[in-house]
Amino acid sequence: MKKKSFSYKISKQSDFKFFDSLVSYVKKYESVEKSNLTPVFITSDFCLYNADCLAVISRFPDNYVDMIFADPPYKLSNNGFTCHAGRMVSVNKGKWDSSNGFDEDLKFHETWISECKRILKPEGTIWISGTYHSIYQCGYLLQKLGFHILNDIAWFKPNASPNLSCRFFTASHESLLWARKDKKAKHYFDYKMMKEGHFPNDFVKKNNKQMRSVWVIGTPKPEEKKFGKHPTQKPVELLRRIILSSTDKNSIILDPFCGSGTTGIASKIIGDRKFIGIEYDEKYIKTAISRYNEITRMNESQLTLIK
Repeated sequence: MKKKSFSYKISKQSDFKFFDSLVSYVKKYESVEKSNLTPVFITSDFCLYNADCLAVISRFPDNYVDMIFADPPYKLSNNGFTCHAGRMVSVNKGKWDSSNGFDEDLKFHETWISECKRILKPEGTIWISGTYHSIYQCGYLLQKLGFHILNDIAWFKPNASPNLSCRFFTASHESLLWARKDKKAKHYFDYKMMKEGHFPNDFVKKNNKQMRSVWVIGTPKPEEKKFGKHPTQKPVELLRRIILSSTDKNSIILDPFCGSGTTGIASKIIGDRKFIGIEYDEKYIKTAISRYNEITRMNESQLTLIK
C-alpha cells in the first residue's frame, strides 16, 4: 500500500531561505519510484521529513551537518511487560522496534551510522542514546567505522519505573555515546557553560565544578506530552544539555529518528540553531509540529524564563 503523504502550508516564503539548497539537492536525486522526500514542514530554523531516515540522509551532501542526535530503535519489542505510571504495560512499541535477530540489527545500525558519518563535518559529533539492548552494538560500530569516542554519559532517571519481576536491578539509566567524526579535527565543546551553567535539578552537578559524565535528569514532564507522547520520548532538559554542550550558534543539528521532535524543540528554545528531523510515523510528525507551533507562540520573556 502506498504511504499517504501530507504537507503543511508555509505562511512566509522567506522561511525557505536557509533550507533552499538542501531541499533542491534532495529533489535532484529523487527517483520516480521513491516516495516524496521533500520536507512536510519547514521554517527558517526547523525542518521535518516524514520518511524513512535512510531514504532522506542518503541524499544529503557530504560534510553538511554539525551535530547529530540519534535515538535509534532499541529492538526490544518482544511481547514482554514493563511498568509505566504504576501499571503493567506491554513493552511492544511497534513493528519498527522489533528485532530481526542480532546480525540484521547490527546491519541496520551500521547502515544508518555510516550515512551519518558521511554527512557530518570533519569536526562534527554524533550522540547516540540507548539501553543495553542496542548501545553496545552502536558503540562497537562507532569504533569500527573510525569515529573517535569522546564520552559515554550515564543519564540517571531518579523517577524511573520499578522492576516488575523483582528478579533484576531496576533499570534507572540510559547510556549516551558522544563521538567525533575525525579524530584529528577539533570538535566544539562549551566547557564554560557546562561548568558554570545552572542545572538546579541535577544533584550530581556542583556549582562551578566540571560537568561529570553522570547526569541526573527526570523523564519527560506531563506538559511535554500534551500534544501526544512517543514511547521512547526524551526529556527536553536532556536534549537542551546536549545541544548547549556540543553545538555553537548557527549549527545544523540532525535527528534521524526524531519521534515527537524533542531535539528540535530544545534547539528552538535555545535559539540560533538549525534543526532537521526525520520521522517515519506521521502521527509523531504532527505531534512535533504542534509542539513547535506552541513554542513559537511564546513571547520573548517566556522563552527567557525557560532558558
